[in-house]
Amino acid sequence: MSLAINIEDIHSAAEQIKGAAVRTPLIEHPALNELVGGRVFIKPENLQVIGAFKFRGAYNRLSRLSEAERAKGVVAFSSGNHAQGVAKAAQMLGVNATIVMPNDAPKLKLANTRSYGAEVVLYDRYNEDREEVAKRVVGDSGATVVPPYNDPYIMAGQGTVGLEVAQDLEQMGLKPDQALVNCGGGGLASGTFVALKHHFPAMDGYVVEPQAFDDVCRSLDTGSIQTVDFGARSVCDALLTPSAGELTFPILQSNAIKGLTVSDDEALDAVRYAAITLKMVVEPGGAAALAALMNGRVEAKGRTTVIVLSGGNIEPEMLAKCMG
Repeated sequence: MSLAINIEDIHSAAEQIKGAAVRTPLIEHPALNELVGGRVFIKPENLQVIGAFKFRGAYNRLSRLSEAERAKGVVAFSSGNHAQGVAKAAQMLGVNATIVMPNDAPKLKLANTRSYGAEVVLYDRYNEDREEVAKRVVGDSGATVVPPYNDPYIMAGQGTVGLEVAQDLEQMGLKPDQALVNCGGGGLASGTFVALKHHFPAMDGYVVEPQAFDDVCRSLDTGSIQTVDFGARSVCDALLTPSAGELTFPILQSNAIKGLTVSDDEALDAVRYAAITLKMVVEPGGAAALAALMNGRVEAKGRTTVIVLSGGNIEPEMLAKCMG
């Protein structure tokens, strides 16, 4: 079976986003090492442009539009971080962007998306289909739809996270035993594991989801794409996708990736730990992998583990509540 992206696509994306995206560092913190009894390397994408990894894929996708496509603008749908990524990339490239966002999206993410110059169209996520709303917004305009994860350029752009991790570890002469990556629709996870598994084929890979949004975990268990219960809720707003993508899932499956889940309380505890101990501001969805590690979902003692902090766009009120 032919997969949507390969390591060459990720190298191409790395060249494409160079100078636009931040090459975030790989950080090791002694307190976290002591907590789990092993070495942990943190990829802090909360320090990325727009405060989340999503900028990588958005810039890779938009920067490849033809002049004719750029003139017609783009439409995206997102609960927040992809929205901000597309809006910022569009602003940098001089492209008009319209973003379809749920009316209960975090106020910070709505405000940031608008601040980058995008037009925001709100919808009811529990009674409307965001892709249908996006199609209506596109109408006869000829605008390009930029999906949040089910797109090869998006996936390859997110895969630069894994490529940078691999390059940094190899420079240190280290091989990871395992990596934990937050997962919504699988764009970050699929791209990241293509890169990591290319460099370290023997390592174990895990996606981490909120308990109520465990569709990718169930998909990996059953071998076919599963969906989320319509009434599901979680504080991890960055990870609330209905299912894995038809392009992302086969990559996770072919790389023998396993699934883990965390509760909302565990994610919020990880937000607090990140702020107080790691001195990192992380949103709940961005802290899922950290939560899984802290709560023993994988054996980390005596092992080298990589985790991705995928975003830091948390509402100030929620951060204050976590700290309290």
